[in-house]
Amino acid sequence: MEIAFEALIASYLENTIGISDHFITDVLAQHLQDNMLQLVHDKKLVAAGTGNDQKLAHNTDVRRDAIYWLDKSHNNIYETEFLEQMEAFIAYLNRSCYAGITGYEFHYSLYESGAFYVKHLDQFQDNISRTYSMVSYLNADWKVTDGGELLAHLIKKDQSIAPTQGKTVFFKSNELEHEVLVTNVRRMSIAGWLKRD
Repeated sequence: MEIAFEALIASYLENTIGISDHFITDVLAQHLQDNMLQLVHDKKLVAAGTGNDQKLAHNTDVRRDAIYWLDKSHNNIYETEFLEQMEAFIAYLNRSCYAGITGYEFHYSLYESGAFYVKHLDQFQDNISRTYSMVSYLNADWKVTDGGELLAHLIKKDQSIAPTQGKTVFFKSNELEHEVLVTNVRRMSIAGWLKRD
């Protein structure tokens, strides 16, 4: 597991955005996808907004995904397995890079066909606790024609990242502007943030 952790950190240090193609296993990704689809069937996802709890706004010209927050209290073995892997990554990051991460939050994110999220930063203007952003993708057999790429706006040139199953991206929440391009098929991921007090 630490090999995947180190690969993600090393690519982040080299390119401002870390990418690991197999950060989570295909088996776990499939279980998480199945769980997410059940949540969709049970109508548990809600429209995503922008801003924090005090300033939450919904604007479909900005983003069109739906979300469901992960929590160990749900007693779902696959959510717990995912969160425990994130906890192990945080421990490794703190130990190897003195990152000072003290918490995290993650949610499922569903983009139906035609959905997108315009260019943005992940950190709130009035709350700087979000330090690093992470997104893990749950899309098997993704094709170029499916769209839905993460477009990272880097200093040298933009980078387009396909949301393929098991891939995880990692970047600084207050530095990297990014967007989700229009998807042509249902697009599933887990997005979240590593936080400091």
